Amino acid sequence: MIVGVTGGIGSGKSTVCRIFQSFGIPIYDADQRAKALYVESDDVKAAVIDLLGEKAYKNDKPDRDYIAKVVFDDKSKLEKLNGIIHPAVKKDFENWYHSQNTTYVIKEAAIMIESGSYKQCDKLILVTAPKELRIKRVVERDKVSAEEVEKRMSNQMTDDEKRAFCDYEILNDGKASLIEQVRDIHPQLLSFGQKPKK
Repeated sequence: MIVGVTGGIGSGKSTVCRIFQSFGIPIYDADQRAKALYVESDDVKAAVIDLLGEKAYKNDKPDRDYIAKVVFDDKSKLEKLNGIIHPAVKKDFENWYHSQNTTYVIKEAAIMIESGSYKQCDKLILVTAPKELRIKRVVERDKVSAEEVEKRMSNQMTDDEKRAFCDYEILNDGKASLIEQVRDIHPQLLSFGQKPKK
């Protein structure tokens, strides 16, 4: 069974996933794998250069600042870039998933619903946190301005929009216990014990 964990930037998806991992559940971090595929996949690299030009790579590594600047100013380029990356991640995930042998696995991704990759999942968990707290976390983590974080947030669906797709919600406000919330959900997911989705 595939369980998706999603949530807006700074909501604490990775923290929640680490708790699931402590229960022996394998985690596929779609955002990290997407970054890796820019380098590992010759097809991805060629398609990105074709779309954004040679400047998209410096010394065989993606120039993230350049790529971000180009796509955030041009929505059609962002959509085309996603059209390269999302299918590559989907295929990479499927290869990884079929090598796992646990009752369920977790796929973590920020824009799982926006990209349509939630359709691969049997269950979805939404991680939420108050907006001010999310901004504070990302400013500290990424060393960017609050305005930059708000700009990134505006490219993602709101929590209310995401709730309609999700089966569970985990509140990561620094007060509610994350471990308790995961401990409540974990046995429910084990009990579903569905066969892998093909």
